[in-house]
Amino acid sequence: MSRRTRPDSTAAPTGAPGAAARCTLTVCRGCCCGTAAKVPRLDHEAQLTDLRTTLSGIATIRRTDCLDACERANVIVIQPSAEGRKAGGRPVWLGQVNDPGAAADTTAWVRAGGPGMAEPPGVLDLYAFQPSRRVRPELHDE
Repeated sequence: MSRRTRPDSTAAPTGAPGAAARCTLTVCRGCCCGTAAKVPRLDHEAQLTDLRTTLSGIATIRRTDCLDACERANVIVIQPSAEGRKAGGRPVWLGQVNDPGAAADTTAWVRAGGPGMAEPPGVLDLYAFQPSRRVRPELHDE
């Protein structure tokens, strides 16, 4: 079975050196997240471009249609690297990531290793939330 690579992904090819060592950021850009109607003061495409640029070669960035947490737009899920998971890291859901400071704190944490490998900046506690049980299985590989 072949794996399809999305054109908007910064993922390393399967088997590439360091591919397993990367965190994965899933950025919601569905019905609410990523829209000016829900979050009018943010340039959503610029935020996504900045994440891709800042984390190029460090993390895999995925864009998804909807994570079903619309009341917390914009949502980003940070999944740990393989090493981070072995160290006890679990996916972290961040909501209302609607300003450059929140995105900068997120990228700084991922650059330091992300879940399981580095302590998140304390301010990210303000953005973290637990998704509903119905939504969790979509991104968790447990």
